[in-house]
Amino acid sequence: MNRNLFILFALISFSCGKYANFTLPPPDAAGPKGPFHWEAAAEPILSKGDLSDVLNPSVVRFQGEYLNYYSGYDGHTWSTELAASSDGIHWTKRGQIRSPDAGNGSALVRGDRVMYWYQTGFPVQIALDGSIVLKTGPRGSWDERGVADPYVIERNGELYLYYLGMDRARRQRLGVARSRDGVVWEKLISNPIMELGAPGAFDEMGLGEPAVWSSGGWYWMLYTGRARGEKRRIRLAKSTDGVHWSRESLIIEGDQAWDKEVICDPTVEVVPDGVRVWFGGGDVARPDWGLHGQIGVGMLR
Repeated sequence: MNRNLFILFALISFSCGKYANFTLPPPDAAGPKGPFHWEAAAEPILSKGDLSDVLNPSVVRFQGEYLNYYSGYDGHTWSTELAASSDGIHWTKRGQIRSPDAGNGSALVRGDRVMYWYQTGFPVQIALDGSIVLKTGPRGSWDERGVADPYVIERNGELYLYYLGMDRARRQRLGVARSRDGVVWEKLISNPIMELGAPGAFDEMGLGEPAVWSSGGWYWMLYTGRARGEKRRIRLAKSTDGVHWSRESLIIEGDQAWDKEVICDPTVEVVPDGVRVWFGGGDVARPDWGLHGQIGVGMLR
């Protein structure tokens, strides 16, 4: 039996039902369908203040206001911070809600509550309400050394979590899992769903931070790509089923002094005239912290 078949057999036989073969329901026919072009506000809308970095926005609308669950780095550890806004542009910081080592998360309104999944620990895994809900994969798998960067959407009553997985060679690629309750997840057995870019591509060193939505007869994804030298940019991809993805030509990069080296961490809202995107940006090319990170906003129209 070759190695890939052995891994597949092991996942099916010994994973206690935590792997499955699935696609997402058909995408929404209504709404923006592309091709898209990018416009961004020149200045950040959420500054770092006394922190070293603020990055990883996750924005939801809840009880008449926008809530932004974003990551803050104080020079020692990451935490989840909360800000509120009436328009998604002008924000009031409400302080820290989870620390230490808790950030880079995904908020989703479900019923009368906001659910918030975030990455934590070493190896990094994905948690909800203080408990790990998506663990690293078995030995030899594509995500055995880390699962991170969650982004959760709801379709027909089921939840789908897009995430970064890292293997022992430190390759960072993208996968998806599904759940009914947000606690018990099944990973797609054919993960990863997106591979590294070709040598010389903007995403040859890693993929992460997916943001997914459905409109115009497609599933769309914005994801962050790491180039050599750690310059980061965001690319658009599309899919008919949420599992099989093709890259679009649109690559978004920072064009202001504050985000000239890094633009990353998208979170999206579909609006009548396009897709609003909140994102992180920095003027230093690094993969983690010390970017002078701030949060900006733009539109796909």
